[in-house]
Amino acid sequence: MTSAKPKSDGKIRTRRSILDILKTDGPQTAQAMARRLGVSAMAVRQHLYELEAETVVESVAQPGGVGRPAKRWRLTPAADRFFPDGHADLTTGLIRAMRAAFGEDGVDMMLEVRSQEQTDTYRAAMTDREDLGSRLERLAALRTEEGYMATVRRGADGAWLLIENHCPICSAAAACSGLCRAELGVFRAVLGEDVFVERTDHILAGARRCAYRVVER
Repeated sequence: MTSAKPKSDGKIRTRRSILDILKTDGPQTAQAMARRLGVSAMAVRQHLYELEAETVVESVAQPGGVGRPAKRWRLTPAADRFFPDGHADLTTGLIRAMRAAFGEDGVDMMLEVRSQEQTDTYRAAMTDREDLGSRLERLAALRTEEGYMATVRRGADGAWLLIENHCPICSAAAACSGLCRAELGVFRAVLGEDVFVERTDHILAGARRCAYRVVER
């Protein structure tokens, strides 16, 4: 007699894959996700309707073309619970407590120490990486381990793009804007003086992701 467990596990994996696709690639049609997953569009829609009922996803009309506008699906803020949150309540509470006890100077000192620790960790992991592309790949791997769902792409102009599809410390960063500023400084320090790094997308500014354009000087 065949157990129903594999079917249940398959459903969970498919739902998780749908969430990951929407997180990393932004709004998608059911057909596009079906092609990615190798299943039928009907199967994907069934998952999407269930996730919509849970307020995890929502649909928006995609204008253009002939006939009825296609639906594009996207995550809602309720989907954040499926991704690492970096112990948001604890972290924001500690930041508030540090600010109350030591003022902004104390917070700045904390950020400086944290940035130096990150820089040292990332540099140590890149000792065998000489070219910029391989250093960025290693950096993205390290950031992914930390929950940032990071990837690296190269544009037609030769510039690199470091993309972070999730921010596991978003609540803390909202409470302490210096965290984002410090991370940009860490990337610049780790990648070297011969590299220019600028943030082009910022989750706290309303973007879907954080992204950094990286070019050699």
